[in-house]
Amino acid sequence: MNRLLRTSWDHLSLYLPIILMGTLALGSYLLVRNTPVFGAPDASKPPTHDPDYFMQTFSVKSFHASGQLKSEVLGAEAWHYPDTDTLEINHIRIRAFDEQGQLTTATANRALTNSDASEVQLMGNALVIRELAATAQGQIPKHIEFRSDFLHAFMNTERVMSHKPVELTRGQDRFSGDSMVFDNLGHVVELTGRVKGRLVPGVVR
Repeated sequence: MNRLLRTSWDHLSLYLPIILMGTLALGSYLLVRNTPVFGAPDASKPPTHDPDYFMQTFSVKSFHASGQLKSEVLGAEAWHYPDTDTLEINHIRIRAFDEQGQLTTATANRALTNSDASEVQLMGNALVIRELAATAQGQIPKHIEFRSDFLHAFMNTERVMSHKPVELTRGQDRFSGDSMVFDNLGHVVELTGRVKGRLVPGVVR
């Protein structure tokens, strides 16, 4: 019996290293298979519409090539979306200057703007005020105000549009309509829908 056990053990000891190596190989395979891979992000994957950074109580300025201030955007909170390169801003305030130094200001409860604030969608208590240049006679005209629940402002081309009811005020003159397109460079205002207007004659001296 002892001789049989010794013989069996001798045979088993010959195969024991092989069995151990096989067990270790199987364990390594299972470990690799179940270990998460931490690799570099896939550069070919398109950006998603999820914010990649957040700002709070901020001010962002941009400048003309001459160094003159072009625009300043202030807000309480902002989220940047990389897929569209846009900012969603709460309680926005904007100051924008054209190359002649004429000022346009804008405020709203919420806004969506592109990276340089040249195109802004204002939502909720939207107000755009355009300061007008002095006339050739040296008279300084009153500014123009636009009020609506939604205003789409194009700062570089000096256009303001809305597909919602809007009110336009210049001095004591007041107009309203269901939608509007204003082109400051072309000096044209187009109001559509239920249009109303009130013109107050100036004082003749």
